[in-house]
Amino acid sequence: MKKLLAISSSPGRSHSYSRNLVHTFVDKFSQKEAEANVIIRDLVEQPIPHLDDATISAFYTPLEQLSDEQKKILALSDKLINELESADVIVIGTPMHNFSIPSGLKSYIDHVARVGRTFHYTDNGPQGLLQGKKVYILTTRGGNYSQMPMAAFDHQEPYLRTILGFIGMNDIEFIHAQGMSMGEEKSKQAVEQAIARISKTVDDLLV
Repeated sequence: MKKLLAISSSPGRSHSYSRNLVHTFVDKFSQKEAEANVIIRDLVEQPIPHLDDATISAFYTPLEQLSDEQKKILALSDKLINELESADVIVIGTPMHNFSIPSGLKSYIDHVARVGRTFHYTDNGPQGLLQGKKVYILTTRGGNYSQMPMAAFDHQEPYLRTILGFIGMNDIEFIHAQGMSMGEEKSKQAVEQAIARISKTVDDLLV
């Protein structure tokens, strides 16, 4: 039985295309894998706070030296990391905001990219610890960033590949819905293409 962690990061609610793509993925996954264990992590319904001095200090305090207060501070980070550790498949829905990701998703990443838990340092450099995961990232973009010159403005996919790979998740597939602000016909076509790719992806994943 596969475990799926689905993360939505769009501040939009009912009219969010990326949220709808995540819902589509979860629905198709659940239909194919009837006994699947699915965890939904909504970064708007359950916002993740920005890092502060106390949290950063707790991150770098050895486990055996943590105070009771620091353990409380780390409880959220621990829970988020536990969800990632237990998942076989992770799907992240994210719109492009100012050529990158929403601030809520950045805060989430800041809490899970944690020394000693999701990566550690070795003589050969940092090593990610969250290995063996399959990650699907569903994006929505107002423009089309598939070719130059607009591809140079895409700081969304490169950043996510880099930071997720840093913590050990290198098996990543992106499904982009591009040109969402380029007219109704193009946005409709982009969503239809993304949904078709999601359907094929889930079918291939759960053969």
